[in-house]
Parts: sequence; C-alpha cells; structure tokens
Amino acid sequence: MSTKELLDQAMKLKPEERFVLLEGLIKSLDEPDKELDEIWAEEAENRLRAYREGKLHGIPMEEIFNLEKSVDC
Repeated sequence: MSTKELLDQAMKLKPEERFVLLEGLIKSLDEPDKELDEIWAEEAENRLRAYREGKLHGIPMEEIFNLEKSVDC
C-alpha cells in the first residue's frame, strides 16, 4: 500500500482514532537508536580524552552565555 493510500485510509478514521495513530507514529520516531547512542558515547569519550591531553580547549560557561546574549541583541 502506498503512502497516499495509507493517508487516505487514515483520513477516514474518527478524530480520536487519527490521534491514536498519529501518537503511535510520533512515538515510533522518538525511540532510542542504540547505534547512534554508541556513536555519541564514543565521540564524547574522544572529546574528553582530547581535552585531558590538552589537544582540545574548553570555553568557560560565562563566555558561552555572554556570546548568546550578544547574539540576541
């Protein structure tokens, strides 16, 4: 069944049923992705290691917030 056919069928549902369908679809997109989580964990470890080895420098929190304030103005 094509996406258009699915949408046509969904539009025939009662509003409450469409809401349940929509909620289920949104939840399916929000599920954790273990592979992506592993990639980010590895990246975080690499960044921490680089910081500790002096290869990466941090930015003080105050400086970051000052930058945000100047962008908003």
